[in-house]
Amino acid sequence: MIVFPAFAGKRYAVLGLARSGMTAVRSLLASGAHVMAWDSREEPRQALLRDCEAGTCEIADPTSANLSGYDGVVVSPGVPLNSHPIAAAAARAGVPVIGDIELFALARASLPAHRVVGITGTNGKSTTTALVRHLLEKAGVPARMGGNIGLPILGTVPLEPNANGSGVYVLELSSYQIDLTHSLDCDVAALLNVTPDHLDRYDGFAAYAASKARLFTMQTPGHAAVFGKGDAQTLGVARREEARREGKGVVRVDGADLDALQKDWPSLQGPHNLQNAAVAIAIVEALGIARADWEPGLRDFRGLPHRMECVARAEGVDYINDSKATNPASAAPAIAAFPPDPAPRIHWIVGGLPKGEDLDECKPWFGHIKAAYTIGDAGPLFAEILEPYTRIVRSEMMAQAIRQAMDAAAPGDVVLLSPACASFDQFRDYEARGEAFRQIVEALLAPEDGDEKDGEGRGQGGAAG
Repeated sequence: MIVFPAFAGKRYAVLGLARSGMTAVRSLLASGAHVMAWDSREEPRQALLRDCEAGTCEIADPTSANLSGYDGVVVSPGVPLNSHPIAAAAARAGVPVIGDIELFALARASLPAHRVVGITGTNGKSTTTALVRHLLEKAGVPARMGGNIGLPILGTVPLEPNANGSGVYVLELSSYQIDLTHSLDCDVAALLNVTPDHLDRYDGFAAYAASKARLFTMQTPGHAAVFGKGDAQTLGVARREEARREGKGVVRVDGADLDALQKDWPSLQGPHNLQNAAVAIAIVEALGIARADWEPGLRDFRGLPHRMECVARAEGVDYINDSKATNPASAAPAIAAFPPDPAPRIHWIVGGLPKGEDLDECKPWFGHIKAAYTIGDAGPLFAEILEPYTRIVRSEMMAQAIRQAMDAAAPGDVVLLSPACASFDQFRDYEARGEAFRQIVEALLAPEDGDEKDGEGRGQGGAAG
């Protein structure tokens, strides 16, 4: 994990002992700090108490404890500062309220030479963060991914420089995490988009957007800022940064110049992913990665599990796992991402435990569907809705739907699991549903004994290459 010798002898309170909080406690203890820790749940308190050495940490609630002399209160991003009593308790003691990202920012001085990328936005953060790490690693640059995705950043092994330059920490940052961060100077910071969200934590949409914008005000002159072009709030932040920096180091992207390449990126289809890719490319180019090094990475990026993830490409057919689409609104972008070329080409596996009685959000793209394979409790309803628009196969079970779609698919087609429903009628959760899709596809594509396939035959399951 990441430790910082300057934390030795300091005193911190940590509120919330989930992944990031528990990692912060262990990092602080390993650095020689004294820690007061608390969680409303008994189990993590007891787990920490067993590991604590006498005198190094204590289990106590910082909202009611004496915080005088403490160097900071580290809170989980899930703690609502606008209503939780910890904010007032820390203010009375004159102690800053911070998060684990701020601890990382403070620890940077003791780490080997490195760079930091910070990525925020309402939508697309996780995909863009994972893509940036992938492109860096494909180019031979060591990278760690953390923040709002993957391991807490303090729990990663510190990066060491290599022949391709200093390593890069790639951080996905929510507005909550930015609120708790005061000194993170990103070498490259990016804002994808800003749409209304989390307004229970902010005094209106403008305050939420301002939280995102703080990522850029922490940067020193000369560091790069990347912005999407899709909404007025993001463009407003970009214009303010251009004025503050006198036009230097600010890039706006929308991916229009990449449109012709997108067809070769199976896990990055659709307008939203074109912007995600454009931002990721701008980030790695700001870090010195040339097109010859980033372009191959776009073709073999598999995507995040269960989010437009290309699990296989065989005989010219892509198999896409979008199991995380648990309602029609989240399934709609997946259907929109594969327009006719020139005829409809989506074999849509849809259904499960419905969250409503229509597919209205998906309706504008029904013309993209070559056939629909309805499954689960919603199967009969969705078959009735879709019947006027496309060929219907009442599959009931997902394994049957995959086999039927595989038999019907032609080169250039897409077999798409984007269920527009919860999974609980047949699966534990959407992750189990997505894993089942992957396993069934791989099993059906595997060559039978003695069968050999050349090129992209059915023996070539796995990520698109």
